[in-house]
Amino acid sequence: MSMHTEVIVEDKKKVAWFKLDVRAYTMIGALLGIWILFAFMHDRFLSVTNLSNLFLQMSVTSILAIGMVLVIVAGQIDLSVGSLVGLMGGIAAILNVWYDWNTIPVIIVTLAIGAGIGFFQGWIIAYRAVPAFIVTLGGMLVFRGLLFGLTGSVTIAPLSPSLKSVGQSYMVDIIGWIFGIIALCVAGLLILRKRSARQKFGFEVEPLAFSITKILVYGLLILGFVNIMNSYKGIPVPFVMVIVLALVFSFISKNTTFGRHIYAIGGNPEAARLSGINIKRRILIVFILCNSLAAVAGLVLVARLNAATMSAGTMYELDAIAACVIGGTSLMGGIGTIAGALIGALVMASLDNGMSIMNLESFWQYIVKGSILVLAVYVDIYTRNRKKAV
Repeated sequence: MSMHTEVIVEDKKKVAWFKLDVRAYTMIGALLGIWILFAFMHDRFLSVTNLSNLFLQMSVTSILAIGMVLVIVAGQIDLSVGSLVGLMGGIAAILNVWYDWNTIPVIIVTLAIGAGIGFFQGWIIAYRAVPAFIVTLGGMLVFRGLLFGLTGSVTIAPLSPSLKSVGQSYMVDIIGWIFGIIALCVAGLLILRKRSARQKFGFEVEPLAFSITKILVYGLLILGFVNIMNSYKGIPVPFVMVIVLALVFSFISKNTTFGRHIYAIGGNPEAARLSGINIKRRILIVFILCNSLAAVAGLVLVARLNAATMSAGTMYELDAIAACVIGGTSLMGGIGTIAGALIGALVMASLDNGMSIMNLESFWQYIVKGSILVLAVYVDIYTRNRKKAV
């Protein structure tokens, strides 16, 4: 191969990595566009106080979206998580306020009930072949009815200070900086480890300068975020929970046999069955995880509101699905990432927050979010059809 040809090949590789980067961060660009738009329309949008509230508000949707990604990637759907958030929050409030239970037992029992509900729904879907759409649609109605029945349709408040802190507390400054440094080290380690693994097995790798640049950009974003949050009250604890859960489930989806099986099931169920994958068991586990995360979201929401209300969790299932789809998860199954879902959740929260600050009528929020959901699905289907044509 001549020197001229080698140069051309190297240039093509760089262009390919650049295009990959553009595709990966398109949604971040859209998010920044939304932020800039609202910042021009209202100067309070990018204030430290509002940004802190924004990350606090996105926590519930983010937790739901993490579980929903696994469900959708497996080729399923869960329409019950919104009502389940309300029910789990109601149960936690009943145990804490009416029966004077301490925070730890309340959390354990609530999570156990969420996992149990996930097992029941997953068993019907996986082992009795009832479509997930029907099972979870029925669950959405049943769980909302149970919430009304158990609480007597009354608001339950106030919670104990320790339970309330789950949704309202902030990390002190020094802990925030430690958390940020650890996050940066983990991000850098993962980038370099991925690059090393690709080199080890002979795959094409991105230029070292590109990897270092990504680490520097991540460092700027992470430490800048910590600095902004510390200038107000600190990093919200619910957001820390989101990051921890995102890291855990990202590891599960990308680095475990279970995760690879889920993508295989969603991408091609017949091929997955012929490969010896126990599809029924995997689907069951996916719904247990998703509904357990819905219980976590219910705890965070009831703690943030300091009350269990009858409307808690209403339409949250659509926010979670929209966050996943906006973040690149395909409703056809087999494609999706936790990181993309978090970006999608931040987009949804930013739209809600920005329109609320501008005092727009609530019907505009439904119109805008519904339109974005349809657009995201349209783009997904268009992209898939285009790839098939090529």
